[in-house]
Amino acid sequence: MRILFDNGTPKPVARSLTGHEITFAREVGWHELENGALIRRAEEAGYAVLVSTDKNIRYQQNLTRRKIAIVILGNQQWPLVRLHLNRIAAAVNAATSGSFTEVEIPFGATGG
Repeated sequence: MRILFDNGTPKPVARSLTGHEITFAREVGWHELENGALIRRAEEAGYAVLVSTDKNIRYQQNLTRRKIAIVILGNQQWPLVRLHLNRIAAAVNAATSGSFTEVEIPFGATGG
């Protein structure tokens, strides 16, 4: 599955998404695009999932009829995110066209 990591998504998360093709927005010059343009560009390029830490996407964008799945990480701080890699991988693997999933990663979280 082709996955696009938005700005703010910790790069080491990619190591837990084995069997997927991971691209970082900065690598393809999309790091300055607003959310709507980024989602549209990612869909046009054939990405199946956008992984982001921007919790506001669901409120700022009309996600109905979108082909791309969106997985939001509830925190971008690596020391906390790394405790939830299994949950993140499960959310990405379960993502279906047009779905929206938020993986909650609370501050001060312990393993999960």
